[in-house]
Amino acid sequence: QVQLAESGGGLVQEGDSLRLSCAVSGLPLINYHAAWFRQAPGQEREFVAASARPGSNSYYTETVKGRFTISRDNAKKMVYLQMNNLKPEDTAVYYCASSTPALSAIRRPEMYRYWGQGTQVTVSL
Repeated sequence: QVQLAESGGGLVQEGDSLRLSCAVSGLPLINYHAAWFRQAPGQEREFVAASARPGSNSYYTETVKGRFTISRDNAKKMVYLQMNNLKPEDTAVYYCASSTPALSAIRRPEMYRYWGQGTQVTVSL
C-alpha cells in the first residue's frame, strides 16, 4: 500500500521560513517523480515544485523560484520543500504527490497517482 504523509506546515509571518516533509512508503521513490502542489480556498490545485527521478533535476513554478527548494532522500524515502521568504499568497494546503508522468507533464496534477493528505501553511502579514 502506497502512502505519502506530509508534515511541517504551520502558521508563520511574512518573511519566515518553513520546511515541509513528505514520508513515502510502499514504492521505490528513486524510480518516481516527486512533487509538491498547493491549493488555496476557492482555487484549483496548482503546481509548486517537482523533483524528477532519481532527483537530479528540479522544476518550479515561477512564483516560488528563488524562494523554495525541493529535495529528496531516496534512501530514506523522504521529499522536502524548503520555503523561504514566505508571502501571504503562499497560504494554502500543500500536498505531496508521486508518480511517473512524462517530464512534459510533470507540472500537471491529474498525472499523479499517489497523494498525501496535505498540510496547512498559513502566512500572515
